[in-house]
Amino acid sequence: MKRIDPNRSSIAIVGGALAGAATAWHLVRLGYPGPITVFERDPGFARAATALSASGLRQQFSRAENILLSQRTLRLIRGRKTSFAAACDFSFRENGYLLLASQAGLATLRGNHEIQRRCGADIELLLPAELKQRFTWLDTGDIAAGTYGCSGEGWFDAMALLSAMHTDLREAPQVTFERAEILEIKTRSEHVTGLRLAEGVRPFDRVVIAAGANSGDLARSAGANLPVEPRKRTVFFFKARDCFADMPLTVDPSGLYVRPEGEGYITGISPGAEMDRRADPDDFEPEWAIFEEILWPLLAARIPAFETLKLQSAWAGHYDYNTFDQNALIGPLAEVEGLYAITGFSGHGVQQAPAGGEALAELLLFGEYRTTDCAAFSPFRVAERRPFAERNII
Repeated sequence: MKRIDPNRSSIAIVGGALAGAATAWHLVRLGYPGPITVFERDPGFARAATALSASGLRQQFSRAENILLSQRTLRLIRGRKTSFAAACDFSFRENGYLLLASQAGLATLRGNHEIQRRCGADIELLLPAELKQRFTWLDTGDIAAGTYGCSGEGWFDAMALLSAMHTDLREAPQVTFERAEILEIKTRSEHVTGLRLAEGVRPFDRVVIAAGANSGDLARSAGANLPVEPRKRTVFFFKARDCFADMPLTVDPSGLYVRPEGEGYITGISPGAEMDRRADPDDFEPEWAIFEEILWPLLAARIPAFETLKLQSAWAGHYDYNTFDQNALIGPLAEVEGLYAITGFSGHGVQQAPAGGEALAELLLFGEYRTTDCAAFSPFRVAERRPFAERNII
């Protein structure tokens, strides 16, 4: 891929949350001197996945590419090269992830663990007796094994990271932020020419789609296929009598996850395939019935102390869900020259977007990946019908 000429190119980034901000931040860090305009329709990020996610960071994936992307984000958060608003506290709570498997999932868990260890991830495979000894609150009666992230996994304040990036970017003279809704990506002869806003068309020769769950609709306006749509996920906050300070983000074989949050816990589960459909872009009403009907029985079975608890609140957000293979889409789109994407993370965006933005910035500026090879996440795989299979989807 050809590198861009900063003296002749102008870059528009549609979406100012973590994926878009990270791309702009890394472009500046890497020395791109040309104009960058970041468009965001919701500058308060009230509906952004960055604000509404569980903000986890894990290395427990089944594909090396996903592991390496999360490891790079971890290094970026810890290293803070070239600011990230140096005084900001990202509150990284390194409690780890605990993924549990029944006998039916044991072979997969072992295979994934081997890949994780080859990638240098500090993950232990624990048998039921070891699990019970370390996590006394856990019911292991039907558990064959679990994998636990001893270091480099946990959760952090994603909005603090986003705020730090924006603070840095506002000091960069080539970066402009605009509050606007993009109505259409304009093209001519299969090349990007600009963006249509309510007040008219603005010329750009490079456009990055970082619009989260809205990315697929925006790409279609340019005649490009980006299989991303909104899928609603509800997060519930509850309190219980017992406080387990050592609790990792625990993932049950059922798909339920739970972790500490402040003086309580948050929990959630993805709906079954038959119920998981495209969400109304304006529907952010929590699915309250999920807690009573599904989550509470599962919580009480896995962690007996949670038989008695009190639901406090809930909120809903939208995954930028990649319907093709539920993995990130990073790089140029096949149908339109000058059109790029960083989206489709399907729930992994908070932990992968900071590194994904770096990779995309390198591709734009140098024509190649230099830090983290993201070729596996190329949107070209959609046109070529080559799904990228990841077994550890939460």
